[in-house]
Amino acid sequence: MKKKTFESEDLKKKVCVVVGTRPGIIKMSPIIKKAQESEYPSFVIHAGQHYSPSMDDQFFKDLDLKEPEYKLEHIKDCELHGEQTAEMLKGIERILYEERPKVVLVCGDANFNLAGALAARKLHINLGHVESGLRSDDWRMPEEHNRVMIDHISEFLFAPTKNTAQNAIEDNVKGNIFVTGNTIVDAVYENEELAEEKSDILETLGLKKKNYFVLTAHREGNVDSKEKLEMISKFIKEMGDKYEGTPIIFPIHPRTKKRLKEFGMKEEFYSIDNLQVLEPLGYIDFLQLMNHAKLVLTDSGGIQEETCILKTPCVTLRENTERPETVEVGSNIVTGLSIEDVLEGVREMLGRKKDWKNPFGDGTASNQIMEVVKDCLEDRLS
Repeated sequence: MKKKTFESEDLKKKVCVVVGTRPGIIKMSPIIKKAQESEYPSFVIHAGQHYSPSMDDQFFKDLDLKEPEYKLEHIKDCELHGEQTAEMLKGIERILYEERPKVVLVCGDANFNLAGALAARKLHINLGHVESGLRSDDWRMPEEHNRVMIDHISEFLFAPTKNTAQNAIEDNVKGNIFVTGNTIVDAVYENEELAEEKSDILETLGLKKKNYFVLTAHREGNVDSKEKLEMISKFIKEMGDKYEGTPIIFPIHPRTKKRLKEFGMKEEFYSIDNLQVLEPLGYIDFLQLMNHAKLVLTDSGGIQEETCILKTPCVTLRENTERPETVEVGSNIVTGLSIEDVLEGVREMLGRKKDWKNPFGDGTASNQIMEVVKDCLEDRLS
């Protein structure tokens, strides 16, 4: 079989943005808009890691984005990390080979980002890593493997803070590092007012502002273990007793729903007093829900950032965080899943003043990133 050739001089002044999960769509939405507004052609690949037509279509609609030019819709059938990453790598590489963009942008640490990064690297396409330099220092986490590998093969590392830039420097990365802030700030600033105008989620659920909790849990280290799901169930019950009359709103992740069913816990879990289990929400509704919550409990990295920006107290249900800035400024506390630690964390966060400063930038990250991209397209970078 004759080997296909791909030379750097064949690359076009074109930008590719890779997304693959709903948090990734949110964080890349400001960049996608800036790319579409620029004088250079651009296109979006949805790598399909979390793809579902109803949910993803709603996210693109909420964020006022046109449908992605490419979708890999079969990826959701892959069960294993390696299989999933390999299938996305194959699909993305095929698209990049045909489109030949000069710059590929990925954001974060999910498998689709690693697949997109590897596809770009193998084709000698300039790679930009948005949200680079994050470190949990927990090598058990698949996300930690991914973010470290992506940083080391990227030409451009767009670090959200000085701390994350320093992490990349200490890792001896070879690419150029730019401290830009985090695009999640851009997304929140762009959509907070829209959520106030368009979302009726509080009215629909019968909620009063600052009189409910929000819970999310989806990381495999928490939900793939029956023992840990039972710990989550127990602290929810304890919170129901301690904060009687304060509902806990739980938009359930498909992975968590699947595991509850597999472990025979679904019926009991869904019947916990004060707990309202919802299907996943669109971005505008969830932003509104976070904005007016009394407190959010989560194992999500992005939600730690969003609650910090929105001035909503956060309790992180993990043993560590790659967003230490949220802990440093006082918007977040890391507790793990111990009932005593979670309850103490909730008590402490509810008692704190909401006067912390947002450490993730001023909402201009996407502008700064696109300026670097344009310099690359025009060969103004050495």
